[in-house]
Amino acid sequence: MKLIFYSADLSTKLDLPIAGEAIRAGFPSPAQDYMTDSIDLNRELVLHPATTFYARAVGDSMTGFGISDGDLLVIDKSIEPMDGDIVVAFIDGEFTLKRIEKEENGNCLWLIPGNEEYPPIKITEENDFIIWGVLTYNIKKQLIRSRRKRD
Repeated sequence: MKLIFYSADLSTKLDLPIAGEAIRAGFPSPAQDYMTDSIDLNRELVLHPATTFYARAVGDSMTGFGISDGDLLVIDKSIEPMDGDIVVAFIDGEFTLKRIEKEENGNCLWLIPGNEEYPPIKITEENDFIIWGVLTYNIKKQLIRSRRKRD
């Protein structure tokens, strides 16, 4: 999966209304018919402004982990990566998005795709490799399909 990077611009503020209660996925509640507060997505999604970047996912190698082509990713370079994190890695001159896995002995690191059509990548001493940042949020666009016209 390739990435297109963007810097996090926190110079603007956009307060959007937010429901005062949690929104249930089951039966609707009449108490949820009004908004009581607001939320600024920059404050919500960006913990470390100086080290946070946005990227657009390109490709299908991470679909099994819920990351699709076109998703907007929030990446923080200041977070220490841990086993199982989804990271932006720079390997042999290219950026990629993968889950990291360490072997039990701790001597080997793997980059794991979320699509079985792609092979895992074993990191060796011969690779030019760094973990560039850790994925903190994945923002998906829900497709709105056009409604069929009734005859």
